[in-house]
Amino acid sequence: MGPRGIGKIFGQEKNITTYNLARMNMLLHGVKDSEFEIYHGDTLTNDWDFLRETNPAKVPKFDAVVANPPFSYRWDPKEDMGDDVRFKNHGVAPKSAADFAFLLHGFHYLADQGVMAIILPHGVLFRGGAEERIRTKLLQDGHIDTVIGLPANLFYSTGIPVCILVLKKCKKPDDVLFINAAEHFEKGKRQNVLLAEHIDKIVETYQHRSEEPRYSRRVSLADIASNDFNLNISRYISTAQAEPEIDLAATHRELETLAATIKQTTAKHNAFLKELGLPTLP
Repeated sequence: MGPRGIGKIFGQEKNITTYNLARMNMLLHGVKDSEFEIYHGDTLTNDWDFLRETNPAKVPKFDAVVANPPFSYRWDPKEDMGDDVRFKNHGVAPKSAADFAFLLHGFHYLADQGVMAIILPHGVLFRGGAEERIRTKLLQDGHIDTVIGLPANLFYSTGIPVCILVLKKCKKPDDVLFINAAEHFEKGKRQNVLLAEHIDKIVETYQHRSEEPRYSRRVSLADIASNDFNLNISRYISTAQAEPEIDLAATHRELETLAATIKQTTAKHNAFLKELGLPTLP
């Protein structure tokens, strides 16, 4: 185990520039080259031999899986992708968006007691077709643990709001925790920023699965099923604020006072107009 309590970090990146930056980032953060292994390859085609082990007893499993894939990436899955061990239990993501392909890749290698977190566009929460079937299967099997909505304009690459899906293979609560953190940020000149207090609030809410009006809510799978397994956060957490209650009696008194003031002011103004020989106001 390393100084941070991590045995070893494994990663995969197709873009050569990002691949080199990832390796450099490890070293800059004090991770020794013996503590990480980052592969230059395509995650979707799973071309890393290390991950292509066919013996179930030897397939690598990870305690923590994190991913930030390209959003709604257009890909060209082969006809035999349905037999891929990563996808055959859930289905293949559509050509128009590989979001669930990246998710299922990471989820396949997640250990039974592990936790996975992946950043994705909000479309994965409600889009239909193949994505709806994959999402429904994950929910029915109890694998989606938490949905976290983040503010827009957090990343340089896109200004759209994104979400974090937290998945587990052995999830205990029979519900899904929704956290709406979209309104909790500090506005910057070019990017919005999550301050430490905003991150701490998300983490604390997640750890305790606590509920807070307009911020977080635990939703039963039965409730989600009644919504056709749609995970759109606004369906479960209302961000609308109630209109302030109007005191009709006080408003009436205020209107009476204004009417009296208008009457007095009009009379005074008409006196001036009369002295000047001008028509008065009604």
